[in-house]
Amino acid sequence: MIWLVFVYGLLLGSFYNVVGLRVPNGESIVKPRSHCPKCGHVLTPFELVPVLSYVFLRGRCRCCKAPVSLVYPLIELMTGLLFVAAPLLIGWSAELLIAWTLISLIVIIWITDIKYMLIPDKILLVFAIILIAERIFIPLTPWWWDSIAGATVGFGLLLFIAVISKGGMGGGDIKLYGVLGIALGVKLVLLSFFIATLIGAVYGGLGLLTGKLKRGNPIPFGPFIGIGALAAYFFGNDIITWYLHSLL
Repeated sequence: MIWLVFVYGLLLGSFYNVVGLRVPNGESIVKPRSHCPKCGHVLTPFELVPVLSYVFLRGRCRCCKAPVSLVYPLIELMTGLLFVAAPLLIGWSAELLIAWTLISLIVIIWITDIKYMLIPDKILLVFAIILIAERIFIPLTPWWWDSIAGATVGFGLLLFIAVISKGGMGGGDIKLYGVLGIALGVKLVLLSFFIATLIGAVYGGLGLLTGKLKRGNPIPFGPFIGIGALAAYFFGNDIITWYLHSLL
């Protein structure tokens, strides 16, 4: 089952590459078929095998030899590994549907925000509907309202920050946290924001010190939100328990 889940994750990762690169441009995820952006060569099934095609073709188009971005196989591999990690961390239960949905959303957001610094409303709407439907049948806690409260707190917190910082937080980030709150609930959505800002601050500080980032230049916050959300979802209760015990 683990190997089967890994293969499904690789295949979905390949699909999420298409979604993340096409949806922000208003393109169809069905047509045209996957092709080389430089010479237009339509990729054959052999050239679409996740990760392996990149390795066998040495990261280049088979026709024009143009380099293929390493992002494609990395996204595929990362999705496969995250899909496998989910049952290992939370067990084989109905909650896996939530975990895999959350991973899927975050992988796509990583692509769109890194590539375009954009988190499309269409993607957020689709995943909001899916997560709401899943949480109706797979409640987060005995309190049915926790997901609703999580979405409200996640959205409201980032909206408040955007207002007081006069645009320091993007609209896509605000709506993304509203969607994440459905999956995480109040407690974990707050923890995920703390983790995301901590990682983002460390990254920004190191970037300024090394000269790779310039003060005042915006950086995509979506990837940090994704890391924070996954860390809170899988390890949040353990982190909170450890923190409370450390205070005693």
